[in-house]
Amino acid sequence: MGIVSTDIKQKTIQKEISLTGVGLHTGKEVTLTFKPASENTGFAFKRIDLEGTPVIEADANYVTSTQRGTCLEKNGVTIQTCEHVLAALIGLDIDNAILELDNSEPPIMDGSSKFFVEAIEKAGIQEQEAFREVYEVTDVISYTDEESGSEILVMPSKEYQVTTMVDFGTKVLGTQNATLNKISNFKKDISDSRTFSFLHELEALLEHGLIKGGDLNNAIVYVDKELSDSTMEKLKEAFNKEAIAVKPNGILDNLTLHYPNEAARHKLLDVIGDLALIGTRIRGKVIANKPGHFVNTQFAKKMSKLIKNERRNNVPNIDLNQTPVMDVNQIMDMLPHRQPFLLLDKVFELSENKVIGMKNVTMNEEFFKGHFPGAPVMPGVLIVEAMAQTGGILVLSTVPDPENYLTFFMKMDKVKFKQKVVPGDTLIFKCSLITPIRRGICHMQGYAYTNGKLCAEAELMAQITKVK
Repeated sequence: MGIVSTDIKQKTIQKEISLTGVGLHTGKEVTLTFKPASENTGFAFKRIDLEGTPVIEADANYVTSTQRGTCLEKNGVTIQTCEHVLAALIGLDIDNAILELDNSEPPIMDGSSKFFVEAIEKAGIQEQEAFREVYEVTDVISYTDEESGSEILVMPSKEYQVTTMVDFGTKVLGTQNATLNKISNFKKDISDSRTFSFLHELEALLEHGLIKGGDLNNAIVYVDKELSDSTMEKLKEAFNKEAIAVKPNGILDNLTLHYPNEAARHKLLDVIGDLALIGTRIRGKVIANKPGHFVNTQFAKKMSKLIKNERRNNVPNIDLNQTPVMDVNQIMDMLPHRQPFLLLDKVFELSENKVIGMKNVTMNEEFFKGHFPGAPVMPGVLIVEAMAQTGGILVLSTVPDPENYLTFFMKMDKVKFKQKVVPGDTLIFKCSLITPIRRGICHMQGYAYTNGKLCAEAELMAQITKVK
């Protein structure tokens, strides 16, 4: 298994578009605005009703509650019931979007993703310059909630597929299955599947004032118990209806099922929305048995951590004896650095968005004279400098006369050191673009490896400037 670059370009929306409705649980009117976002942004919610317009990324690690939908919280700022909106974005193959809200909960609309899909399509979809990365599954990965018996797993597949199996042990709902074999079928087969609840759940929510934006047009209510006169009156008041009845198929009236297995399809929609919180697309088949927001998001957290570790520890498989793309003389033709500050010996891979280079660390390095006598250790700042020189090859390869340019640091961020580097070690550097190179500015993620382990990482930004 591993992270692979694809030849699929990332996508965002062409222009902003807004929808207004009420939050299912807050009952408050809210406007949701989809906005374009730059490459590698992912999905992020922006609370424009709060001071400083705080941003909460769609990240599984921000999940705080799954009791009545998936809720995110960052620095005390919350987003409730985010899954239907995220499912629409994934279902339309979007990679990057900003979601502005003037309240904590997106509008429930009809309880599905249908209206979000329609809005995104109306706004248009824009292909971007950067390529999409996916996590290719080669082994089964699973998560089981022992308490509920819910299980979700992913197994190898040529594309992203999802199957849900629902069994609530009630006669009115029974056992249902749903499958999505191609994400391109999401709009047609899944997007209009509405949320549902059982009468006993609805009674409890109404009793505690926890469902204020619901009506019979945005939630399927399965009647799993006898409908008493007192409950009937409460429902009529809550839904502002003069009369309420139960249909022969066991659901409250004023609503017709779109599919016999609409409950299983909506659970599939929820799985797609919750797994969007992984932050990286999956190439594999997801099978969810009795899925719910808790098990979905726990699985998303597990996948997110696994992918993060994979990204860090994905040591390039380089044959150091092969003929390099660039040897040290060719590197000096491009980089202005010279001994003792040239810290790159060979380049083994160079593409539009990635470069892999190497340095042999010997006892003859000048810095070992003072760092440290009797215990030579390569300074961390020089590991980052070598990483930056590797990235310099990437940005200078975009101009026809690199010998006429100098490269200057603009920013270093999230710098971490994991392992010592000592004489005799071979350093392998991998730098990948975070955003496309524009106006000679290169924003990249850099990793340094030695002895098969990650020894340093950093986000780097540099700019090339023509020598006057």
